[in-house]
Amino acid sequence: MAIVYQARDVTTERDVAIKVLHPTLVADATAMARLRQEAALGARLTHPNLCNIMSFSESGEFVYVVMPLLTGEALCDRAWRSRQLDLAAAAAFVRDIATGLHAAHELGIVHRDLKPENVMIVANGDGTERAVLLDFGLAAAQRAIPRMQKLTRTGMVVGTPEFMSPEQMRGKPLDRRSDIYSLAFMTYELLTGELPFGGTTLREMAMARMKGELISIRKQRPDLALPPAVDEILAKALAVDPADRYQTAPRFGDAFWRAAGNRPAGRLLGWLRR
Repeated sequence: MAIVYQARDVTTERDVAIKVLHPTLVADATAMARLRQEAALGARLTHPNLCNIMSFSESGEFVYVVMPLLTGEALCDRAWRSRQLDLAAAAAFVRDIATGLHAAHELGIVHRDLKPENVMIVANGDGTERAVLLDFGLAAAQRAIPRMQKLTRTGMVVGTPEFMSPEQMRGKPLDRRSDIYSLAFMTYELLTGELPFGGTTLREMAMARMKGELISIRKQRPDLALPPAVDEILAKALAVDPADRYQTAPRFGDAFWRAAGNRPAGRLLGWLRR
């Protein structure tokens, strides 16, 4: 849909990223509506673990959004280099993503397309790293979801199939618990280099997901010797019924953080079993 450029803001003298809608789509009312929606939602996302939208402009055939320029590495590339992440690294990044997701969820925004390609690992000033969630192009404010559904073809499911929750695959109404499912699905893949549901075809894998036939990490990758709590936490977050999952992203992120052997974060203590 768009091309992203690195640019220099001559007013603030800051390097920025500019996402320019492809010229052939400028006349497409649906594409324009999606970009305006992304800009409207992204402007509200002021959080260190989220990439916000700084401005939106329509100038003749050029339609674009301006975002902070993030220098780093996509999470998918980081995981690909070693086939999987170690538990400590995965726990740190997952907690960052969960924190950012919670900020969006508190604004009533559901991402709907969470995957490693949409997470950037960037360096902090002190030499540490943080995960930043990108691309709210498919995101929707919960109160605006009926309006967003008009921006897709009838019966069309939006998102990336590999990481969709069961309710998203069915085209059902979504809330924050769908994002939590996708985050857990992504976490499993980051740890193992494998998908959590078996099958030789996409249809078989989709059916296994609908039935909740999760393959435990201990069975999938016994060589990893991860703590049993990791399997328990992921099984809860990947429950078919949203009511059986963690109900907020921080509850999942903190539970996973603790399973990796880290100390809990204050008031989050006790959420592992909730």
